Amino acid sequence: MGIIRSGDKLFDISVPVVVIGAGACGCSSALAANERGAGVLMIERDDPPTGSTSLSGGQIPAAGTKLQIAAGITDTPEDFAEEILEKAKHQTDPDMALAISRGSTATVDWLVDTYSAPLEVLTDFFYPGHKKHRMHGTPNRDGAELLTCLLDAVTREGIDMLTAAVATDLYADEDGRVSGVRIQRPDGSTEDVGCGSLILACNGFGGNPDMVQEYIPEIAEALYFGHVGNKGDAVKWGLELGADVADMGSYQGHGAVATPHNTHIGWPSITEGGIMVNTDGKRFSHENRGYSEQAIEVIRQPGNFAWTIFNETAHNIAMQFNHQKESVEAGAIREADSFDRLAEITEVPKDALAETIAEVNEVLAGKKEDPFDRDFGDKAPLEPPFYTVKVTGALFHTQGGLVIDGEARVLQKGSKQALPNLFAGGGAARGLTGPSCWGYTSGAGLMTATTLGRLGGEGAAALVS
Repeated sequence: MGIIRSGDKLFDISVPVVVIGAGACGCSSALAANERGAGVLMIERDDPPTGSTSLSGGQIPAAGTKLQIAAGITDTPEDFAEEILEKAKHQTDPDMALAISRGSTATVDWLVDTYSAPLEVLTDFFYPGHKKHRMHGTPNRDGAELLTCLLDAVTREGIDMLTAAVATDLYADEDGRVSGVRIQRPDGSTEDVGCGSLILACNGFGGNPDMVQEYIPEIAEALYFGHVGNKGDAVKWGLELGADVADMGSYQGHGAVATPHNTHIGWPSITEGGIMVNTDGKRFSHENRGYSEQAIEVIRQPGNFAWTIFNETAHNIAMQFNHQKESVEAGAIREADSFDRLAEITEVPKDALAETIAEVNEVLAGKKEDPFDRDFGDKAPLEPPFYTVKVTGALFHTQGGLVIDGEARVLQKGSKQALPNLFAGGGAARGLTGPSCWGYTSGAGLMTATTLGRLGGEGAAALVS
């Protein structure tokens, strides 16, 4: 994979806008470019398309949307941008945080109004990093459900897509202008397609163990819960074209992947008062700082796992999520009608577990401060029936990538100058997490995917008009 100097290369097939990737970012790009009259070709390695979107919870945070207003929620993109910066300890680009926050408002409204995306505002709980109810999710809180909606829209609009087609190389001039893409089919045959502008919507490098080891060694031995096709192609192409990259040590982890079932636990299991204990029956962290940073906390425990313990209220809220339902069906989440049964399932020291739960319930009752400085709010106590699941920490997707501007144009290294006709979004572009995992704002992956996808599609279409 690399860059082929195009020279006087002539393409048998050429389209104005090529989009590599058919997840949320690629679909948003293609729909936006198509709206503005540009011919679009999508190139997707899977058949049918899946990718990181289908593995997600399908929720897009946005502030000031029509859905929020209808629900009586007062919120602004400016407040949201400030919360993004707070979560990232002000170690991410403030201009991009504001641009994406503002852009996500228009994006959610656009998806709902124009393409009938079945989104609704989640009001049962707050995700870490959000002070307002601004998560917009599908009925089953499922990324595959959202992706199906977007792919259906692409089909209705008559946008062309090649599936089972891997983009292996880009054709480009010496000045970095991309003129085409080489595609490889499963039988090894190749095709070349010319383009007027190119959008990289092919996610990050979580599926490339060598790149993960190089840039994020702390999570290299963890379970990878993302799409295997995320090989870092966008970053490699960008670097060869002279693009800038940033925050390459940044990633979104998740501290609640059921093991050995490899299913995803709904985070309300934690936000609604749930805890995690290790093999000693002891808590080891502030569990609700964020699901991303909790991944590394779990991995550091003996055996690289922990037990998540939560009550019936938390479980019922989490059951809105398709991932939670799948975990129940897989037998990962187990119910204990008594403390003795909970101790039996977890096989942790009974006295230590009793002490831990008693301490948490004292915190919940306002009788003492939490030793990890966690504010449990007014959540219900931990009492039977208990629910518990053995979890490990996982790498979901990388957050470092190509540096872009507020129009999703890829910027050259050492300057604010954009490459002539290259755009990037989703995991291909630098996220808003800052340099590590602790800055990840819940839902930021799909927010940047859809928003930068839309902005990139608009810009790519304008460039070739």
